[in-house]
Amino acid sequence: MRAARLIKMVLLLQGRPSMTGAELARELEVSERTVTRDAAALSEAGVPVYADRGRAGGYRLIGGYRTRLTGLGRAEAEALFLSGVPSALREMGLADAASAARLKVSAALLPELRDASHSVAQRFHLDAPGWWQEPQTPELLPLIADAVWDDLRITVRYRRRDTEVERELEPYGLVLKAGVWYLAARAEGDFRVYRVDRFAAVDPAGTRFARIEDFDLPAFWEERAAQFARSILREKAVVRLTPDGARRLPYVTDRTAAKEAVRDAGEPDGQGRITVTLPVESYEVAYGQLLALGPEAEVLGPPELRARFAEAARRAARLYR
Repeated sequence: MRAARLIKMVLLLQGRPSMTGAELARELEVSERTVTRDAAALSEAGVPVYADRGRAGGYRLIGGYRTRLTGLGRAEAEALFLSGVPSALREMGLADAASAARLKVSAALLPELRDASHSVAQRFHLDAPGWWQEPQTPELLPLIADAVWDDLRITVRYRRRDTEVERELEPYGLVLKAGVWYLAARAEGDFRVYRVDRFAAVDPAGTRFARIEDFDLPAFWEERAAQFARSILREKAVVRLTPDGARRLPYVTDRTAAKEAVRDAGEPDGQGRITVTLPVESYEVAYGQLLALGPEAEVLGPPELRARFAEAARRAARLYR
């Protein structure tokens, strides 16, 4: 891929007044000796690369030389729109395309605007994974991303509990949510959502599908995410809350469900507490969530959940007696 490297070297020099051999070697991921050879090759080919000797020396293009190799390819242009999410680019195998696109854009800008990409990068950064989670890249993600870009049907094996099912999918879009990748795909005429890390195998079918033109990935994801959040709240807990407990409730359980429960609560009792009916995923999950509120929450029901909190209170009292 020497030709691509030479083009990248010209674009780098076109975007800056000069660069040292060490800087070019780092950007091109080669040795400084290779940089020297590449500069000589460009010079022989008629590209006016000039090498300044000495400690403050480096490489530069003479006299405002500009290459016309600045046209963006399709993959580069698409990747450029994701360049604010570097981890996502790396995981989908698009980091090189985005890097080349940024170089070409910088090379095409006026000199006084060429620091724009650096200026933005120093001010805005998206770190997608949640705290205290080790981000893991699904092994099959790049293959799926390629199919999404090219509208290619894929045949997949998908892990569902203890079994694997085989499906033919039309992959419409990828979503990164809290460090987890999801695929929005059409199967048997219906749109569904799949966790990418549950794919056991992906085989591109080699045939393209006709994308529904008005499909809106952000709107689809927002609707399905809301449906999912509602669907998992299958149980209800009755909880008596202090004012501080009511304020903190949205931070320990489903935010929307908590706010709606507090909104629909009756008037405070004589101690200033309100009683809410809170939708929860399960009583096991509710125990872990509501325990974080400590004495700011009293679980009134169901009886089995109240009994578990009562036992926890007795154990805590023994510890702090």
